[in-house]
Amino acid sequence: MQISVQNIVLLSLIWLLYFTVHSGLASLSAKRFVAAKWPDFMPYYRLVFNAVSLLLLIPPIWFSHSLDGPVLWKWDGALFFVANGLAVLAAVGFYWSLNYYDSSEFTGLRQLRGGTKVVEDQEHFVISPLHRFVRHPWYFLGMVIIWTRDMNAAFLVTAAAVSIYFIIGSKLEERKLIVYYGDVYRRYMQRVSGLFPVPWRVLSRREGREIMGKL
Repeated sequence: MQISVQNIVLLSLIWLLYFTVHSGLASLSAKRFVAAKWPDFMPYYRLVFNAVSLLLLIPPIWFSHSLDGPVLWKWDGALFFVANGLAVLAAVGFYWSLNYYDSSEFTGLRQLRGGTKVVEDQEHFVISPLHRFVRHPWYFLGMVIIWTRDMNAAFLVTAAAVSIYFIIGSKLEERKLIVYYGDVYRRYMQRVSGLFPVPWRVLSRREGREIMGKL
């Protein structure tokens, strides 16, 4: 399919629709509504949310890849190894960070097995090694992978849309984390940057343990 202004606009709208639905379903308001109306569904909520999120990713990703157009920039020569080396490191970092997450809680299997009907997430606040450098390591690693790819117009729209959503989504996510963890998370926010690590806002291991010890 040939790329055109109309297709670029359509792709942008599809991503906007996806992010709106994803954020809406992830919100505490949506969870509270479901818990009030259909409490017996709550143990399934996270599992269904993940499944719906994955299924709704298919249209924008398929449409983005179906659009043909000239390459805007391509990583060649030494830059090829730099870009792909960074992407590999980001992928390894993402895989390594899984050790510090409760995968059962993240997928929703724990809620299903335990019949959990509460709205709030049950995972404990953990400052992993990567969380000492940036508050949202998965978003940061995701942007490294996205922006080290070769770009045509369609993928540029996708990369920009995902990056904007990471910025907005991180703010929405932190509203919930403040509800869950209060001043402890506010203190963490003051010490560590949000999406991009900076040298002067890094937690030592001791500081990380002290913050977690406040809970």
